[in-house]
Amino acid sequence: MRPSRPLATGRVAIDAAPSAAYAVVSDPPLMASFAEEAFRAEWLGGIPGPAVGARFRGHNRNGRRRWSTVCTVTHAEPGRRFGYDVDTAFGLPISHWRYDVEPAGDGCVVTERVWLRVPLWFIPLAMLITGVVNRPGANKRNIATTLDRLKTHLES
Repeated sequence: MRPSRPLATGRVAIDAAPSAAYAVVSDPPLMASFAEEAFRAEWLGGIPGPAVGARFRGHNRNGRRRWSTVCTVTHAEPGRRFGYDVDTAFGLPISHWRYDVEPAGDGCVVTERVWLRVPLWFIPLAMLITGVVNRPGANKRNIATTLDRLKTHLES
């Protein structure tokens, strides 16, 4: 169950077609190259692309700390929306990420949002694992970085 209000949100206008932006945001292995914490992702279970129910493993880092998550695609609407739930390797819910792509003039606007799904009792352990004490602040900064890199990639 996701809270109604996202933990962090970012938006960017991009001079690219919505279909081009969707093709990138729905490709976790490629998106990992634009992210600050995530550094690698791979599709699991033989489904090599965005489809509801498809899963991928995300590999994250913060300094010397490393951790992996398993993600399940919840939204795969070409040209419009890509979203996924993030769980720990042992199935504990962590977060929900979503990218919304909207046409705007000759380009599009991409909105990235994250909702917290983790049980409150797990938050102190998550801080130890990730080294991140202010998760809302870190996610806001990381989203801004990711969207800036996405814009540069799509407009180059």
